[in-house]
Amino acid sequence: MAKPKLCLIPAAQGSKLYSVLPSSGVGDFQFNRSGSATRINSQGLIETVASGVSRLNYPMIDGVVKGCPHHILEPQRTQLVQYSEDFSNAYWGKSNITVTTNQTISPDGSQNADKFLENTSTASHLISKSGISITSGVSHTLSVFVKANGRNTFRLFTDTGGNSFFAYFNLETKSIGSKQGLTASKIEEYPNDWYRCSISFTPTTTSIYVQFLLTLDNETTSYTGDGSSGMYLWGAQIEQGSYPTSYIPNYGTSGGVTRSVETANGSGSAATFNSEQGVLMFEGSALDESDTNYRALSLSDGTSSNRVQIWLWNDGTIFTYIVAQGSTSYTRFDNVNSSNINKILISYKQNKFSTFINGIKTFSDVIGNTPTGLNNIRFSDTNSSADFYGNIKQLQYFDTALTDTDLEKLTSWVSFQDMAESQLYSIE
Repeated sequence: MAKPKLCLIPAAQGSKLYSVLPSSGVGDFQFNRSGSATRINSQGLIETVASGVSRLNYPMIDGVVKGCPHHILEPQRTQLVQYSEDFSNAYWGKSNITVTTNQTISPDGSQNADKFLENTSTASHLISKSGISITSGVSHTLSVFVKANGRNTFRLFTDTGGNSFFAYFNLETKSIGSKQGLTASKIEEYPNDWYRCSISFTPTTTSIYVQFLLTLDNETTSYTGDGSSGMYLWGAQIEQGSYPTSYIPNYGTSGGVTRSVETANGSGSAATFNSEQGVLMFEGSALDESDTNYRALSLSDGTSSNRVQIWLWNDGTIFTYIVAQGSTSYTRFDNVNSSNINKILISYKQNKFSTFINGIKTFSDVIGNTPTGLNNIRFSDTNSSADFYGNIKQLQYFDTALTDTDLEKLTSWVSFQDMAESQLYSIE
């Protein structure tokens, strides 16, 4: 097989997404993010990354880091919870519970998680916050990190002017029980028996009430406490969006703390790419299948008239196409879940085009023109109207069309275990 002309394999953080090839640095992607952000490091801990520095995020299976890291690009999100790690603060209301600060190691590796214990009353045992300002009619997500300490079951609840949204979570069975009114709910395992639990919903008012409630089972909201059981809490978050993004700490800033948008563009030059023939291969995923926007990766001349483009489409599928001199040469929709890690490839040559996904040739065409003047790759549409938000495991570009055998190898998994771990599946 020919050697790639450009190859991005996530290995270092910095002001760029560094490409292995070409070694001159012309293939590096210019990264941009104003302000800090957090990532999952190689120990599975949440770690803060400085302003303008890209993030290598490590995948986890059953709370254990598995495999190599990927670059992560996320949209702008604002953390609306004012004291996200200090549940003892008067900001949080307490009912039939006590909160003791800094009692165990949190998901960031520090001893800064709070202990939440029920008293002996026959009542509801909870913490809550009312009057959080949100945008009516737009999806929001509430999340919190939780660890069992005598109690395994709890309820996340929010009320927006009489419309209630909730889900019950069981940390022992790692499952979600009864729920109401949600667009999504999720339980994600972290190291040391921590779980991030989240609910997504669409509020009908501009102010909401949120509640974290200890329970005995999937339905009980009131019971006689034993005075010693409860849970550990850390990292509560409310953000506008249909899915939870990386944790954003807020230590008391009213109005919220914002993580700015991330972009990565401008890789390569006219000398890097061959407009007459080539192969663009990408391995990665969208952040979540509920993302309703298009997410693009484009090889182009900087305009929409000449481009080779991979889209993670807004219905969760994958869309590939080529435009040459303003006219479409081919398009292809593939019904593959774009929120899973996929290996996607477009091969182009005059009157010879093909798409491969996960080792399977999904499309071929023998009629069509190739684009001209290709000179850059960017993680967006050509006019930056569809920035890519997702996980980037690798990108390769070849300046010659390869054989179908080589294209199949490029997009195949080395083994069943490699495929399963890439999709974050447990093998039992």
